This record gives sequence, structure tokens and C-alpha cells, in this order.
Amino acid sequence: MRVATDIGGTFTDLVYVNEHGEIGVAKSHTTPPNFEQGVIDVIEKSGIDQTAIQTFIHGTTVIINALTERKGVKTGLITTKGFRDVLEIARGNRPDLFNVRYQKPVPFVERYLRQEVEERLNYKGDVLQSLNKEQVKEIIRYFQKEEVEAIAISYLHSYVNPTHEIETMELIKEVWPEVAITASHEVTKEWREYERTSTAVFNSYVKPIAASYVDRLHTKLHENQTDSQNYIMQSNGGTTTFENAKHTPINMVESGPVAGIYGAAVLGEIIGEDNIIAFDIGGTTAKCSLINKGEVKVSTDYFIEKNERNAGYPIKVPVVDIVEIGNGGGSIAWIDGAGSLKVGPQSAGALPGPVAYGQGGTEPTTTDANLVTGRLSPENFDYEVDLEKVKAAIKEKVGDHFGLSVEEAALGIIRIANSNMLNALKLISIRKGHNPQDFSLVAFGGGGSMHATALAKELGVRKVIVPVASSVFSAWGMLMTDLRHDFIQTYIRRFNSVDLIELNQEWGTLESQAYSQFNEEGMNEDKVLFARFADIRYLGQEHTVKVPVPNGEWTDETITEVIARFEELHEQNYTFKLEGTPTEIVSLHLTAFGKVVKPSLKKLEFSGDAEEALKETRPVYFEGQGWLNSQVYYRHLLGKHAQLSGPAIVEEASASTIVYPGQSLSVDEYGNLIIDTGVE
Repeated sequence: MRVATDIGGTFTDLVYVNEHGEIGVAKSHTTPPNFEQGVIDVIEKSGIDQTAIQTFIHGTTVIINALTERKGVKTGLITTKGFRDVLEIARGNRPDLFNVRYQKPVPFVERYLRQEVEERLNYKGDVLQSLNKEQVKEIIRYFQKEEVEAIAISYLHSYVNPTHEIETMELIKEVWPEVAITASHEVTKEWREYERTSTAVFNSYVKPIAASYVDRLHTKLHENQTDSQNYIMQSNGGTTTFENAKHTPINMVESGPVAGIYGAAVLGEIIGEDNIIAFDIGGTTAKCSLINKGEVKVSTDYFIEKNERNAGYPIKVPVVDIVEIGNGGGSIAWIDGAGSLKVGPQSAGALPGPVAYGQGGTEPTTTDANLVTGRLSPENFDYEVDLEKVKAAIKEKVGDHFGLSVEEAALGIIRIANSNMLNALKLISIRKGHNPQDFSLVAFGGGGSMHATALAKELGVRKVIVPVASSVFSAWGMLMTDLRHDFIQTYIRRFNSVDLIELNQEWGTLESQAYSQFNEEGMNEDKVLFARFADIRYLGQEHTVKVPVPNGEWTDETITEVIARFEELHEQNYTFKLEGTPTEIVSLHLTAFGKVVKPSLKKLEFSGDAEEALKETRPVYFEGQGWLNSQVYYRHLLGKHAQLSGPAIVEEASASTIVYPGQSLSVDEYGNLIIDTGVE
């Protein structure tokens, strides 16, 4: 049996698949701060035989929570003499251009813990000044006195030659073996000293937290007689072992959300949809990503806490290109200082949760609004729902302010939430040169199918797909992932003078590193597959375009083909290309997959029309049309090829799919709901 668990802000999800290809799901409440207990709770709730778990895959928010809540450990930084203030100086480009009170992000390491050491390499990696080991020993003694718990090392140009970082690590391990250490070359071999230093600092900052969490989870699983192969989801859309995750935990910064994106790509491949917008609404956030021609876009230009007012903090590790906003089922509706209605980013979370949970929540949320408008049924909640209390909260906090009825106020909350989500969907589609009409929307998460049909209609998307086990689809995505590692090396060479022998040797070195990594994880070479990319730019440009490039030996013909691909992608991204302008490689990027056996999707065994699945008819409040009598169907009773028309709702235990008037729904052979949004 393969089991995947995914910790969200409100719920912890589980999906399992047994040897017969049968899928089962479970959901239980997230248990902060002891998140591992929520994992054990959901395993027990699922009723599976824990001794039968052969492969266990886990997605966690522990790393991103530790960063955003500033709950990492006291960290020190050792850097090249003259560069202790790199974190403070950061970048000159600021998002809030005309704000004279603009503040740069505060470094995670205070200045007195940023220490310099004499050493220097040039940009080619040649040693100009050897490492002053006595200074390193003094710094270690100082850090011990200051009770530092983790150390980051980031020297200039160590992405080319890490010899001084390695010497420093060995010295620290010799004198102080208990302290957590990260050298920048371990987490990234790309240039840009600020981003590389920031990434090394963050890895050290969360390393003891991650190690403690992974060890506690492993112990809990062992206590429950679960003797499985254990993997953790990484931000690049692949998995890695528990042990490797403890070493470079920063690779788990978006551990949970990316699994659903990757799962959407796999589902698209199975059902013949290679252009997909993946859309995930959970209890706390809404996340979306664009999959073009079956390819999930991965980038190292990732930031936390970046928005229109804040520059955020860079983390230069491979992360699936994802847009995330603070809007989910638990997002709180509130009135700002100017008297406008806002929804999110504050969330009611798992405790106290929405008012409907009856656990002490007093602020109206998106879930409460969906309940009042008839989109959700009280019987599908884990708690006894006091509908009058929910209505009173919406009336008092929103309705009275605007002089609206409860229903109108609830619909207002939904429309504001939809507006926020629509902006996120535009960011990853229209704003990046893609026409939404060329894509299908795969909606998942507890609230995905509830909002997707309205959003698709407004965005111009013709088809919405609601997968089987949609509310726990991120966990399902983990079951479909391979082991994955990304190897990126800065390698600046102009195409018109590149040495092909040297270039092919560089690719060979990256592949050797990949084989070595998988060998440590017990993966045979014949199960390892490679995908290559190159970061390329026109001469004189600052930023690059990531271009898929061929595997194997490169020749002059390969160079011509790669330049043509670059110019095509440059035109798509920036609306122009500069034919005849010299081009150059900046970085080589090798993605290595360790292929694992994945479950096959089971087809529905029964057919049946929608009438057999009809549960009831109930009024639902729609935009511009008021209360409409809508047919409500049980999803598990809808057979393959069943068809129905809106207004309608398809209910399952932890999700509801809304079909608007003028839209139609059919069930495919795998049990996915396919909705025609009525867009011409």
C-alpha cells in the first residue's frame, strides 16, 4: 500500500492506494504545533492497516511556517571579509517605488552575528587569498558564547569553487559537532551572492526545526508499526528521503502545495489535456499554477513575503512556479478603515475555525458565506451547525454595515473572494502571455470546485475538471511523483565561442552527481531519467529565459536549435526577439528523476444516469438571479457518462461542485467531473 499525507493550514489530508489500484481518502484537523500528531490521527481515521504501508510520502508546511512566523533558531553567518552586510544591502530595486518611508526587509541574522573571515577567490574560482583558519576558530568560540544554534557559510564565488567553504565546515565539525551547518554550495551553485547567502541562512535557520520534526514523525510511524520507505515532498515537484530532507530542508519550503500542481499535470496526461491551469483552494490559501504542453514550470526565482509593498526574501532553490494568496475556506471577511469589504488574508484556521464549526469562531468566513447561500450542506460538516448563529455573524459583521440582507452580504463575501482568486489566475496566465481559452482548469482542494466554475466563466476558460478525491488531491499528487533532484551550475559562456568539449564535460559532471545522489538513496541507474534546461539571455541583458534543451552530446547543430528555442520563448515572454544579437548561457540545469512504481487510475465500473444520484432539490443563491431551485446530486452515485445541467450541485463528503445556470456537467470513465462552462 502507498500512502500520502499532506498538512494544510486547516486540515491534514490522506490518500492511499492498495495493490488492486483502489483509492481511499481521509481528512482530519491539523494539530499545531505538534503537526506529526495530525498525521497519525488521519492515518487512524482512514482505518488502514498501518503495517501494510510500503511507501509513505509526506507534504508539510513546517518549513514555511517556521520562516513566516520567525520560529527558526538563532543563526550565525560566516562570510568573506567586506561582505557581512550583503543581507542588509540586498537589492536596489524596490517594489514600492514612491514610498519615502519604504523599509528594506530586516535580515534574519542580526549584524553582530554576521562575521567576516579573510579569504578570497576570483570569479573563475582561483584562490587569491587562502582561508584564515585562526579567524574561523575565533568566530566559532564567539558563536558558542552567543549560544548560536546554527551557522551559515557563504563565501564569494564558492559556486565555482567551494574549497574554502568545505574547509570551514570541517573546522566547525571538528570543534563543535553539535551545531547545524549549511554551506552555500550545498544548497545552490548559482551566482548572485545576496540570493545565495539568503538561501544558506534560511536553510540553517530551519535545519534544527526540520530535523526535530522529521525525527518525531519517523518515531511516531515506527511506534505504530509502520515499517515503510519514507519520502518527503520537495518544492520542485519531486520527493526525497527523510534523511536528505533533514540536510537541505529549504527544499521543502513549498512542500505541500506543489504536489497538487504536479498531480494536475499527471491527470492531464492520463485524460489527454496538456494545457492546464491547476487551481487549489484550501482552508487558508488559494494557489494556482500554469502547465503548458504538459510541462510544470520550475524556477529558482522564488521569494517569501514578497508583494507590491515588500521586496521579500529570495530563496534560490528550484520551486514550482506557483501564485499563492491568502484566500481560502477559512478566510475572514472584514471591513477596512475606508469601509470596504475585504476577505482574507487572515484565516480562522483549524481552531476556532469558521462560525459554522461551532468551536468558538465569531468572524464570518468564506465557508460560512457558502453555507448561507445554499452551496454547502450543514450535514457535511464534522460539527453540529447552528445556521442562525452563522447568519447572525454575517449580518452583524457585514450586512448591517452595507444595509444588505444576510444572503446579499454572504454573496458579497463570495464575490470578493472570487475577485481575489481571479487576480491570481490572471497573474499566471494572461500576465505571462497565455490565452486562458487554450487551457482547462483543474480544480481541487476543499473549496476548489465550489469557486472554479464562476472563475472559469469570468476568465474565459471553457472546461473545468474536478478530479476524483478532489479535496485531498495534493496528497493524491504525491502518490504520482518520482524522486527528483535538480542540479544547477552557473556556467557563463557565449554561444559563438563556446567550447563544445568543455560544455559536454560540464553536463557529464552534473549527470555523475545525479547518479551518485540516487545511488545513496538506493535507486538503480536504469531507473534514472534526465531532463535538461539552460538559462539563456541576449548579451547585455540582466535576466534569463529557462529553455528546455536536448539530452546527449551537443554539436554545432544543437547550438543552432537551442538558440532558436530561446528566441521563440523570449518572444512569448516579452513580445519581442532580437535576431542576430549574440546570446549566452548563464546556467546549466539538470533535472534528474528516479522513477518509482505509481498506481494506475482505476476506471469507474458502473454506468448510470444522473437521476439515480439525485439527493434533493434545494434553493441556492446565485449572482444576479437570486434564489434558484437547484438539483443536488451524490457524487459517489454518478456513473460514467452521467450528464446533468445547471443550476446544480454535486456533493461529496468534503467538497461541493457548483454548476451555474447555462453550464453542463458530465462524468468521464475515471469518475472526473467535466464541466462545460458555457464560454463561447
